[in-house]
Amino acid sequence: MRCQRGRWPVLALLALAVAVAVVSLLPGSAAVPAACTVPTGWLRIVDGTAESAPANEVLARAAAADVVLLGEQHDDEDHHRWQAQVLAGLHALRPQMVVGFEMFPRRVQPVLDRWVAGELSAPALLAQTGWGEIWGFPAAFYQPLFEFARINRLPMLALNVDSRLTRAIGDKGWDAVPENEREGVGHAAPASEAYRDFLFSIYGEHAHGQGGRDSRDFRHFVEAQLNWDRAMAEALAARLASGQGDGRPPLVVGVIGSGHLRHGHGVPHQLRALGVGRVATLLPLTFADACREMQPGLADALFVLPSKPALPVPPPRLGVQLEDIGGAGSGVRVQAVTAGSLAEKSGLMAGDRLLEVAGRPADQAAAVIARVRAAAPGTWLPLRVGRGDTTLEIVVRLPPE
Repeated sequence: MRCQRGRWPVLALLALAVAVAVVSLLPGSAAVPAACTVPTGWLRIVDGTAESAPANEVLARAAAADVVLLGEQHDDEDHHRWQAQVLAGLHALRPQMVVGFEMFPRRVQPVLDRWVAGELSAPALLAQTGWGEIWGFPAAFYQPLFEFARINRLPMLALNVDSRLTRAIGDKGWDAVPENEREGVGHAAPASEAYRDFLFSIYGEHAHGQGGRDSRDFRHFVEAQLNWDRAMAEALAARLASGQGDGRPPLVVGVIGSGHLRHGHGVPHQLRALGVGRVATLLPLTFADACREMQPGLADALFVLPSKPALPVPPPRLGVQLEDIGGAGSGVRVQAVTAGSLAEKSGLMAGDRLLEVAGRPADQAAAVIARVRAAAPGTWLPLRVGRGDTTLEIVVRLPPE
């Protein structure tokens, strides 16, 4: 799952460009021991043991499915390179393919159609879909996927709903949102207890996460997540049912944050409820985290990415999750603060509003991200912050190079 600017609640397993990446796991069976030795490449977990799997075998199994779900951590460029590699392999086996993207709300579907038809430049695609406001992660990470679809004339499918719907459900619950404002999304299949456990584990990280498991706020939090999962599942299922001109269904691929896919919860669960039986979930894992992350039932197959040298000077990260409020001078809301982060050490709190960053107005999350990343190591970053009816001046001391 990912942070889409302006969404509430943000329920994805995400790593904002200004946040410290933290991977959480859904509860499941006993994990592979932490002392495991994991090779890079394709793996399957068999009887609690990670076993290497031939690439051609994994791809052949996936290509035989109706829907293939490719996970990602949104800010990891190698995850997107892996997705491009898998798309190419699947396309060689099933040329009739549709690629759906969590990153786009369904209202921009006509723009995706024009892109695939070759009518738009790459900058026009990003501008007309509102990439910086809707998604905000580096477009360069995703561009090879978009180009692959364009070059091969593969339909691109907008899987998501508008952030306003997600916020409305998070604020007042699914039942309180008028049917004509639900963008056609049906009632989601109930969450399993394991999924609810996972959602509760991250519920308290957000500005609104103040109640217990039986609270109205947490119930709305779950409903917003389920609606998000259901919307993507319905879009995938509908495209599968529509088939091609010759009546044969295409292979429908979904590019979606891993948090929506792990352990068969989220989108796979909603697809099963919609009657889509043949679903393959493939997830990438970072080498350093592979032993800790692997659990039986995590996915149909895993790909462990090789380690690589870290950037000499990683860009500064506050360790926050942000939400656009909208309107000049209204600021950007801090939804969550990562424990131990620069933001927490500096005194930022969930619910704060960033009004200025380095003396410049903070009207959009994307602009805040850019200013933080541009700050030099070892310098001070002044923030003007709104907290309730009070305005505070906070200085973030960036670590030296």
